[in-house]
Amino acid sequence: MTHTRFAFIKAHWHSDIVDRALDGFQELIPAEQIDVFDVPGAFEMPLLAKELAKTGKYDAIACAAFVVDGGIYRHDFVAQAVVDGLMQAGMETNVPVLSVSLTPHHYQETDHHNAIYRAHFVDKGREAANAALMIIKTRKEALRA
Repeated sequence: MTHTRFAFIKAHWHSDIVDRALDGFQELIPAEQIDVFDVPGAFEMPLLAKELAKTGKYDAIACAAFVVDGGIYRHDFVAQAVVDGLMQAGMETNVPVLSVSLTPHHYQETDHHNAIYRAHFVDKGREAANAALMIIKTRKEALRA
């Protein structure tokens, strides 16, 4: 993994929770190999992911966001649009774009829920790092065959 580079995009909304995904990601991938980008919210992630993928600098891009029901809009529609956009970015650029975009069914801004989701985002960040490493390895092996 000497020259492998990763981009990690994280939404600022609920950053106290979302930033934990980067912590988990860095448990498996050294920080020196990761360029970190902050965006206002989940909706801004797909465009930046696509632009970063087009640069050719990154072997994989991970995107983290916490999309919760704010009572004003249907958060499930936002979450679906984000995940669809991330998938489209990967398909159009041939760079794996991984989602750590979570949409809980029941979230309340309490210390208890925040602690649960902070820990969950660490796990999900670690899973994204595993997925990134695996897809890079698999693609290299497949292209050699």
